[in-house]
Amino acid sequence: MPEFRQLLGGYRRFRAGPYSEQRERYDAMANKGQDPKVMIIACSDSRVDPTRVFDTGPGQAFVLRNVANLVPPYEPDSAQHSASAAVEYAVTILKVHHIVVFGHAHCGGIQASLDGRFDDAAHGSGGFIGSWMSMIAPARDRIRAAAALSPDIDAAAALELEAIRISIANLRSFPFVAAAEAAGELQIQGTCFDIGDGVLRVLDPATGRFLPTPID
Repeated sequence: MPEFRQLLGGYRRFRAGPYSEQRERYDAMANKGQDPKVMIIACSDSRVDPTRVFDTGPGQAFVLRNVANLVPPYEPDSAQHSASAAVEYAVTILKVHHIVVFGHAHCGGIQASLDGRFDDAAHGSGGFIGSWMSMIAPARDRIRAAAALSPDIDAAAALELEAIRISIANLRSFPFVAAAEAAGELQIQGTCFDIGDGVLRVLDPATGRFLPTPID
C-alpha cells in the first residue's frame, strides 16, 4: 500500500516549496497563533478542498469538514459535539467575521441519504452516519416526494442546496451565533461548488436562490 509513502513525498515537496517560500508567514503564525476571519464548513469529500477553491493561504480560514457539510442544531447537553465545539471556538474565541457553509455537487453523503442507505441505525459498524444524516431526513423525504411527482427534478441537487440552508438555520439556533450576527459582528453565507463545471453558487438572502459567481 503505497499511499502513505505518497503522502510523505508530498510533505517533502511542501517543505522544499511552499513552506520555504512562506517561511516568514509560518514563523509569525507559530509565534503569534492564528487569527482567521473566516470559518468554512465543508464536506469531507476528497474531491473538494475549500482552501483550493477559495485559494486561501495558511492562517486565513478556520475549516471544519464533515460528512455533507452539515451543522447540527444547538443541543446544550453533556454529549460530545465536534461540529458544535468548532463553531463555538470560531465564534467565541477566534471571533471570525464570516461563516461560510460550503456545499458541493455530486455529494456522496447526500446521494446515500436519498437512496436510504443510512436509514437503518444498525447499518454499518456503529450507526453514526445514520444518526448524523437524520438531521436532513425530513427535507430528503419532501424532495423525494416532489421528484416522484415531477421526474424533471434533480433530487440530489435539490437536497444538496437544502442541506446548506438547513445548516445555516441550525447555525442561527446557537445563541452566541445569533447574538454575533444580530450585533453585526458575524455574517453567514451559503455556497455550493460544482465539481463538474467549476461554478461556485452563492445563496442570495433576498431571493433564497443560489446564484453563480462571476469569474471576471
